[in-house]
Amino acid sequence: MAQILIAEDDLAVRSFVSRALQQKGFDVTAVGDGVQALEALQTNGFDLLVTDIVMPGLDGIGLALRVTRDYPDLPVLLMTGYSAEQQRAYDLEELICKVLIKPFTLKQICDAVEEALAQRRAG
Repeated sequence: MAQILIAEDDLAVRSFVSRALQQKGFDVTAVGDGVQALEALQTNGFDLLVTDIVMPGLDGIGLALRVTRDYPDLPVLLMTGYSAEQQRAYDLEELICKVLIKPFTLKQICDAVEEALAQRRAG
């Protein structure tokens, strides 16, 4: 099953997304910020990165830019609850799969992950 890396500083959201994806059978690694995500990427192979945009240290936009440069085959799914950050993310449309707007449902996150993984397999 697919290996998914989640980078989210809000523990409640990180836990919700992790549990949702684990229930769908995905192997999930969850970290609290972009720096920890980069460290995880250096030691493990992942099929998808799901990251919040607003995080301390390295934010999701910076993380997405690094990932698409260093791991060009790794799809990136962004999450945000901030409209200003949402616009920043849309400027990256060529690099990312989708921007998921918080709050989202369990079905929405699972569907977005399935869609991103399907695009990766098709690409």
